[in-house]
Amino acid sequence: MERLTEALRAAERVLADAGVPSPRVDAELLAAHLMGVESGRHVSRGEVQTAAILGRAAPQGLVELVARRATREPLQHLTGRAAFRAIELDVGPGVFVPRPETEQVAEVAAREARAVVARGAAVRVVDLCTGSAAIALAVACEVAEAEVHAVELDRAAHAWAARNVAALAPDVHLVRGDARTALRELDGTVDVVVSNPPYVPPGAVPVDPEVAEHDPAVALYGLGADGLEVPRGIVAAAARLLRPGGLLVMEHAEVQAAAARALVEGTGAFEGVRTETDLTGRDRMVVARRNGHQGPATGVAHRSGVGDSQP
Repeated sequence: MERLTEALRAAERVLADAGVPSPRVDAELLAAHLMGVESGRHVSRGEVQTAAILGRAAPQGLVELVARRATREPLQHLTGRAAFRAIELDVGPGVFVPRPETEQVAEVAAREARAVVARGAAVRVVDLCTGSAAIALAVACEVAEAEVHAVELDRAAHAWAARNVAALAPDVHLVRGDARTALRELDGTVDVVVSNPPYVPPGAVPVDPEVAEHDPAVALYGLGADGLEVPRGIVAAAARLLRPGGLLVMEHAEVQAAAARALVEGTGAFEGVRTETDLTGRDRMVVARRNGHQGPATGVAHRSGVGDSQP
């Protein structure tokens, strides 16, 4: 039987030839999945590398999974899991696979929630267009005191979110509904509204096959000529949901930074509108406070920018 070291080398070659960006890592993670190691990206790779050093046999099914990955089927669909900050989510066809870039969006939301708690107040967080519930669950798991609500309209994505909520944080209030109109009973009482809405313009088909061919279109395309029709609805919803001084955090494409600031400013409902960067330093979110807050922004480093750069 083929030993793991040789099998991983062969898998790496297959994936590299197919244009997979991280062929060695993907080969190791697929092997880890088949070996039943489900405790996270770094531990999984370590387990596989140790097994290879010990000369263990390749797990059954590795060749088949590598062949599927070579067709650019998402790694997370093959393993059924996606890492996001300190949690792991169940994912698969029908739901947007959470990206590392969005982890900083969750960080800004969680940091604000912690700041509210530090002031001795109860904190309420709403995640609109929650998808797999990645942001909502990250905040719930990192800020135990937070009351977290999550909204998702798409039936398939909502089913994945419900599965993740049940497994990771059953106290999260998950609603299937339109993010523009949901949770009216919370109007004016929310401390943080966070969202990673669809925002891709209709003509901008993603380059990566994993995204273009496997992520649901409803989670990608933001409608309107600029892709910002759905984000406009999110901003309007945030304006009614947030209490005075509450924080809006919304992801967007790097090239949409100026447009995203403009649409938030155009509501007249927010102040301190600014662009924040992701972990790679790219302009990827707009942050603003609901009018009525008298003090400075709390716990969030900020910058304002006028120039957008291409990815």
